[in-house]
Amino acid sequence: MSNGLRLMAVHAHPDDESSKGAATMARYVDEGVEVLVVTCTGGERGSILNPALQGRAEIEANISEIRRKEMERARDILGVQQSWLGFVDSGLPEGDPLPPLPEGCFALVPLAEATEALVAEIRRFRPHVITTYDEKGGYPHPDHVRCHEISVAAFEAAGDPDRFPGTGEPWQPLKLYYDVGFSDGKIAALHAAMTALGLESPFAEWRERRRQWEGKVRPPKITTQVPVGDWFERRDQALLAHATQVDPNGWFFAIPLDVQRTAWPTEDFELVRSLVDSTVPEDDLFAGVREQVDAR
Repeated sequence: MSNGLRLMAVHAHPDDESSKGAATMARYVDEGVEVLVVTCTGGERGSILNPALQGRAEIEANISEIRRKEMERARDILGVQQSWLGFVDSGLPEGDPLPPLPEGCFALVPLAEATEALVAEIRRFRPHVITTYDEKGGYPHPDHVRCHEISVAAFEAAGDPDRFPGTGEPWQPLKLYYDVGFSDGKIAALHAAMTALGLESPFAEWRERRRQWEGKVRPPKITTQVPVGDWFERRDQALLAHATQVDPNGWFFAIPLDVQRTAWPTEDFELVRSLVDSTVPEDDLFAGVREQVDAR
């Protein structure tokens, strides 16, 4: 039964919703919040990261359809609604110098065009809270950066009747957050918990990767920590539904859930825009919003 609150999570590719904030979405769904995942691209250029599925021609030839079905399974596990903006994955350029982005990809679509598509979704769904990525994309992928850009622009434009006429009645969301994934504090806490138990920690490789991204990511500013330890298992089930994108024997699943619940039982966010009164630190994305919705 709906409690009248609505949350929109804007993500670049199918699978992003299950690796970033998935337990938070599952918790809010269980509490009666309507949750919509907006997926900007179809993930058409995503690499097949599961070793068991690599090299299979039938998967590579049908990756768009397969990723769409994976998204359906993850959506059902989390209990969220989901919509596609319909843009084409830009791929992750690699090399020195970096190759040009492919023509027609999401990162090259004019900002106003991509923003208009998201504004239409905001005006249709009427979210109170939106989550997205920081200005560096969380990690240096051009689609993540563009996802950030259109989310910020759409948050500001959706309530303005003079912007993007024909996309529905204006609606002003009340709060905008950036997802915070593996902050230095979280990595340190999980690493310490693993080593204290005599378990092999997967974070040495992670720290090396972070060093390679120096200057391409920014330190997060955590303002909001949502307790979601009881939903970690559902998060993992949703992530495993994206079978082409996830190695079930990879580092993400090497940390026992009990260790995670003890060492870092929250998913973390950075509040960057608020039109309601709320005091940080918070433990609820709807802090300050609940009072307004209840008063109506």
